Amino acid sequence: MAINWYPGHMHKANKDMAKVMPDVDLVIELLDCRLPYSSQNPAIAKLAKGKPCIKILSKSDLADPEITEQWQAYFEKEASVKTLLTTLEQSDKAQKLLSLCHKLVPSKSKSKFNILAMITGIPNVGKSTLINAVAGRAVAKTGNEPAITKGLQKIRISEDIMFLDTPGILWPKIHNENSGYRLAAAGSIKDTATEIDDIAFYLSDFLIRHYPQVLIERYGLAALPASDLEFLEVLGTQRGCLRAGGHVDLEKVSAILVNEYRAGKLGRITLETPDMIVAEEEIVAKQIQEKADREAARKKKRHGSRAKPDSGA
Repeated sequence: MAINWYPGHMHKANKDMAKVMPDVDLVIELLDCRLPYSSQNPAIAKLAKGKPCIKILSKSDLADPEITEQWQAYFEKEASVKTLLTTLEQSDKAQKLLSLCHKLVPSKSKSKFNILAMITGIPNVGKSTLINAVAGRAVAKTGNEPAITKGLQKIRISEDIMFLDTPGILWPKIHNENSGYRLAAAGSIKDTATEIDDIAFYLSDFLIRHYPQVLIERYGLAALPASDLEFLEVLGTQRGCLRAGGHVDLEKVSAILVNEYRAGKLGRITLETPDMIVAEEEIVAKQIQEKADREAARKKKRHGSRAKPDSGA
């Protein structure tokens, strides 16, 4: 899936974050618990290399709990990484988060200096909601649309902890096509940058393979459809998404499926596992290498064709 949504404020935010990163003590990265890997920004990992990190798995009440445990174990293999589960409605994790900040930056905890924690995440993952819950007051703008926060802002959370709030940022190129679909399905990319039926086809295929019982129970199916198209046609007929001639309106039924997934009406569903990602990234690495090899071969060929022929003795 080709996604062309990288607003100018995201590019600026990346540059601003790089400038202030030397002064940051730790990074708090919010991930969507339904897609923990795909919602990680590789730019953040590069900028924050060597700094302690708290990965907050947001919207955990919408994710498959067994797979969530797998992701926590996967992330915490690194000694400098801790994970914390939250939901958009929870505010009782505030003290635990502040305690983790002190634990990961013990030198600052025992001094008179503030801990500066940069809080980051992709669009629409719940950063501002979490900040408001931890601060106990409305200090960050919230909304259901991606890209609410536009610039960096410092927010005092306690006597000795300062949060540096950042805009939700994506990255210019998403190499893993599956990650692009997952981000779109979760609503982390504006719908105007994608085709809703493309997302629905991807989601339908995934659910048929990994959560068949969910589809049967949610939509009262007598049998599991054999393909994504068949499922959308069944659902479209069931929901009255019909055009002239009785044909299913794929755009309308696609919007129904995607919106019900985002709202959690399908149940607790996670779109990726650690094992799945390992396999996908091997394929992506191979594709990137093959592309680099083809480009190198083209450059070599062009260079050779421009070389002057030997005039001889």
